[in-house]
Amino acid sequence: MIQRKREALTGLGFAAPFLIGFAAFFVIPFLISIGYTFTFGAGGGAFVGFANYQEVLTSGAFKLAAWNTFRFIVVGVPLIMVSSLIFSLLLYQKFKGSGFFRSVFLYPLVIPIASTVMVVQVFFSESGILNSILNSMNFPVQSWLNSESAFYLLIGLYIWKNCGYNIVLFLAGLNSIPKDFYEAASLDGATGWNSFRYITAPILIPNFFFIFVISIINSFKSFREAFLLGGTMPHKSIYMLQHFMNNNFSNLNYQRLSVAALIVFIVIFGCVFLLFRLKGKAGTVEL
Repeated sequence: MIQRKREALTGLGFAAPFLIGFAAFFVIPFLISIGYTFTFGAGGGAFVGFANYQEVLTSGAFKLAAWNTFRFIVVGVPLIMVSSLIFSLLLYQKFKGSGFFRSVFLYPLVIPIASTVMVVQVFFSESGILNSILNSMNFPVQSWLNSESAFYLLIGLYIWKNCGYNIVLFLAGLNSIPKDFYEAASLDGATGWNSFRYITAPILIPNFFFIFVISIINSFKSFREAFLLGGTMPHKSIYMLQHFMNNNFSNLNYQRLSVAALIVFIVIFGCVFLLFRLKGKAGTVEL
């Protein structure tokens, strides 16, 4: 018993720096921000109840930001899941140059996003390369960054930036599948689609789940690209929740910022919790 207590105290001692830092920089500020949601003024001196929640939820800017963020997730996450799975299945095949192409998909992870956005602006600004080509062919020029096209450019940047990471995760799952399964299926006359449907897909379910959660989390990190493309007040199609919170932070409206941050936390926590419940009900797949 004494030995166990010593081991527990030793483990707690090693974990103490992390726990103290986590409490100081995450837990305590989070609790303070929750308190801010019920107050008014820069110092948060006056208690106003749920007035801030009502103000934020009825705000046109918040509704626009929430809708754009929801649309971005609904469109971007399935696209990156499908595209990364297809590329991983292709790269899983052993062919000449496969190693080179695997490294190519990892380059976006190390390239600074500012330089990537600069290249996008060079191509898609009103005086950019693409409009110059359209003008030389007597086609009308487009306002790519100040129209609905900005949303699809942001989707493309999100897929390009994060696809390589998903490919690595899918390849790790594919490499863990015993080749004996495919050989036995081939002897039984199974086609490539049947092998994928009855062998690859069931075994990759844990990978699908993890990559899906990671893709949702990474979609909230696309604010950097949206901010660099359009600034604090971009085209309405790429005005995200992070824009709403960033602008309220700039205006020192910590109450609206805290309410929006808390709502985003609740939504993300609820989605992840629901996904874990669905995964738990699905159980493990036996072949």
